[in-house]
Amino acid sequence: MNAIRLRRHDLSIVPQSRRVLLRPFIPSEVHRITTTLGRVLALTEEEVTQELGKVWKDFESRHRDLGTLLLANFKRVEGHVFTQRPLSEKRKLLLGALFSGEYALESAAIFNPSIVAHPDQSGVAQGAVRFLMSLRATGEGHISSIEFRTGLISPSGEITMDPISDYVTAPEIVANPSYKKKRFSIKLAEMGFDNSYADAVMTPLGETFTLVDLTKMLRVVRQETKPETRDLKRTLECIQWLADSNYELHFPETLALSERIIFPVSPNETNGIEDARFVRFTEDDGSVMYYATYTAYNGRAILPQFIETLDFLNFRILTLNGGRVQNKGMALFPRRVGGRYAMLSRYDDENLFLMYSDSPYYWADPQLILRPAAMWESVKIGNCGSPIETEEGWLVITHGVGPMRKYCIGATLLDLDDPSRVIGRLREPLLAPEGAEREGYVPNVVYSCGSMVHGRELILPFAVSDLASTIVSVSLDELLATLKAGGS
Repeated sequence: MNAIRLRRHDLSIVPQSRRVLLRPFIPSEVHRITTTLGRVLALTEEEVTQELGKVWKDFESRHRDLGTLLLANFKRVEGHVFTQRPLSEKRKLLLGALFSGEYALESAAIFNPSIVAHPDQSGVAQGAVRFLMSLRATGEGHISSIEFRTGLISPSGEITMDPISDYVTAPEIVANPSYKKKRFSIKLAEMGFDNSYADAVMTPLGETFTLVDLTKMLRVVRQETKPETRDLKRTLECIQWLADSNYELHFPETLALSERIIFPVSPNETNGIEDARFVRFTEDDGSVMYYATYTAYNGRAILPQFIETLDFLNFRILTLNGGRVQNKGMALFPRRVGGRYAMLSRYDDENLFLMYSDSPYYWADPQLILRPAAMWESVKIGNCGSPIETEEGWLVITHGVGPMRKYCIGATLLDLDDPSRVIGRLREPLLAPEGAEREGYVPNVVYSCGSMVHGRELILPFAVSDLASTIVSVSLDELLATLKAGGS
């Protein structure tokens, strides 16, 4: 271990199985849906009232506005109702309950945190800062989602976490999102669908188009192109898949941040949204946007994705373009470098690369800047979040994988004007799994998705063995001095 002193905070973010999201629970077989419907349709209104009362007694206190959630799931199966007689509100609610189930978002783990300054700093004392932390929550079936926490760092560096809500709430999925034609067409071409069928769909669309516009053109091309070839079918399916992978979310502003959950929506993230790396990005004109990269996982393949938000109420989820948008661990710099966007990546799953772009959505031409060196990082290295700007250079918190798949956290310093130039790197880990930190869902792992500087301290939240999370502080001056001295 490195000799740099760590200040451990008495904070532990642990999984809370009581925080449950109400999800659809609908069989894939139509006959099972209809037989369930039939059982409820056969009940008398008195029996319906009695059974619904049991549901309310058991579950009303566990969800905000339970009735609205149950009616939404009833709507999902309403088309299978085989009677013409009107259904009472209570019967609809009972049917909704039969096609609903609770999902404990963090029953397995709450880990891999990133931290940024909260967009609202009103009422914060001078020298203090309110922060916002994102975490990867994992529940049944190892499905991961994004959760949030908030807290305060005092002028002296003490850290307190705000209480969390007993409820969790999924966002509204915006029904008719918009798309940029140029960006959409580039991604189609990268996926190998630069053909006449794609042209027929895309050409009539405007430079900005909506899902309704796209759906109309898909229908027109499908109807007017005969016979329906395999290439046509695959192209139209890919266009629909790409549209579904770019979506918009909205939360009511009355919800506490800890109640807002980003749960998988698109087909490419059915098995999870993993390791979001949030960064507070400042444009050259002083405007601020919060960006995040994350890994979408569908059970077979991973796909780097992109989030943008101004307020953590409205989110745009986007696919990234470019031939080197691959693998995990892409992390955006917090400002332009030399007039261009800059990104760290590990597209080869082994080394650390630097990429530049004129757009935050398109990435190519990676430049190798760091290879594994010490034994503790000899399998592969990667970043632990976006670079942090200091007066001495870009501070990059890294992770390394060594013998026995042990994950440790290190650090590297890059030149401010030319981040491809490495000024120094730690020879020994800054942080390694020790004692109880070694035990968890995935043993022998410490890992972070983003840090921040407060005063002269680095605030480093990290996960322990893919189970829970905590925070340490590190003297920035001591860390920078060690890096400049060659990491000794």
